[in-house]
Amino acid sequence: QVQLVESGGGLVQAGGSLRLSCAASVSILSINTLGWYRQAPGKQRESVANITRIGITNYADSVKGRFTISRDNAKSMVYLQMNNLQFEDTAVYYCQAQRGSMYYWGQGTQVTVSS
Repeated sequence: QVQLVESGGGLVQAGGSLRLSCAASVSILSINTLGWYRQAPGKQRESVANITRIGITNYADSVKGRFTISRDNAKSMVYLQMNNLQFEDTAVYYCQAQRGSMYYWGQGTQVTVSS
């Protein structure tokens, strides 16, 4: 029911920045929580950041101070601004939406940080 499409991934040098975007097919005002997850090769998928409908944010300890999650209700978009990227940030990044008791996932976008 909810479709999510990520964009903005790419190749960047350590210390650089990227902004990921996620477009939702429904008004994000109908979504309880929007978040970003990532999965590196050989590792479990982990939560990076999330934001609630009223704007409460949470971040993984590994990205605090470097990443910022935000949303644009009018555009039905959620963003992840990533600064001071490190090699360890290399992963496929997924957008997630929680709506009621349902969870929806995007296809993912690759972020590669050169070292």
